[in-house]
Amino acid sequence: MFGKTKPVSAAQTLRTLAVLLSYPDADLRGFMPQMRAVLHREKALSDARLNELDALLTNLSRHDDLVNEAEYVSLFDRGRATSLHLFEHVHGDSRDRGPAMIDLAQTYEKAGLYLAEGELPDYLPAVLEFVSTQPPSEAQAFLSEMAHIFNAIFGALQAHHSLYAGVLGALLELAGEKVQPVKLPSEEDLDESWAEPPVFDGCSSKGQAKPGQAQPIHIVRQRSAAVAQTGARS
Repeated sequence: MFGKTKPVSAAQTLRTLAVLLSYPDADLRGFMPQMRAVLHREKALSDARLNELDALLTNLSRHDDLVNEAEYVSLFDRGRATSLHLFEHVHGDSRDRGPAMIDLAQTYEKAGLYLAEGELPDYLPAVLEFVSTQPPSEAQAFLSEMAHIFNAIFGALQAHHSLYAGVLGALLELAGEKVQPVKLPSEEDLDESWAEPPVFDGCSSKGQAKPGQAQPIHIVRQRSAAVAQTGARS
């Protein structure tokens, strides 16, 4: 059985990938030639991955800023499966997300790195900036721990036929992991999932009957007090 590939120095490549996953404003567009040059000069990625990143850079350079920005928002800001906030894939809206954010921010601070105002620590470009400061073996180990998330995002991006999938493929390669896209169930637009229901048309936008409709009843079986107390003592 083959082990992982030997870690390579990829600090500049990681920083470039972080920029490539950032909001594609006019500043990013201006740096595209330098980004392409850095990726090919450091040679931390295989030719196949470099070709995929070249295709993404070429595609971004062909469109104007408004088109790139609109596509980016539609892709990364309106669906959980493609979210670049990593804890969205791990903790969702659970209470564990807050402490995990604090721990990650403290990890950055111990390395002398501080987040920009309003930036969350689990935002993938920020994570990659941190990883780029670590020695090659530690950087690979850090990326490897996130491989299951990268594969999930990779699969979602492929389902959208997005060239951004090449960036996640590159991260998996740097992690020494195989690309194994996760097939995800279809999900609704985030705007729809958070939408308020029409006034007097039910108490929520999902699972609530409208006026005049039969209200479904869900029975939840409760444990007896004795059983509950036994479980609490075990």
